[in-house]
Amino acid sequence: MNLRTATLSDAAAVARVHHTTWVTTYGAILPPEFWATATLERRTSTWQRWLANGAAPVVAEVEGEVIGIAMAGDAVEQEDVVPVRGRQLYLLYVLAAHHGTGVGQSLLDAVVPPGTGAQLWVAEDNPRARRFYERNGFTLEGARVVDASTADLAELRMVR
Repeated sequence: MNLRTATLSDAAAVARVHHTTWVTTYGAILPPEFWATATLERRTSTWQRWLANGAAPVVAEVEGEVIGIAMAGDAVEQEDVVPVRGRQLYLLYVLAAHHGTGVGQSLLDAVVPPGTGAQLWVAEDNPRARRFYERNGFTLEGARVVDASTADLAELRMVR
């Protein structure tokens, strides 16, 4: 496995991982009307724009294929909830075929090194992710938001 910072030429591969993991994780949670517009094409366009504007996610590759992505940065307000840490994990996604191989851990450590104080938002209905973050010292902090832009997906804040 190789970790590196994504470039604009990675937009399609990053979008594929992002979209595929969302379908796998949230396919049964989010309503069909969400998926009517949450397409791979739209995700690719979004990543092209983000990467062109300076986003710098870390990607994990195996044999030249992007299999995971992670990105962190300055903590931001979400749904009028102010940050409680300076750093925030924005996203961490690994293709299901690579779960349990250490890819997720490597990506997390690359963008939020062990022992670094940080916050993240995790879907309330994603116990697998919550357990992963708990193993990495994150705890539920009490804040909960409902993301209207994601079909009212409920998210919980975890902090370390």
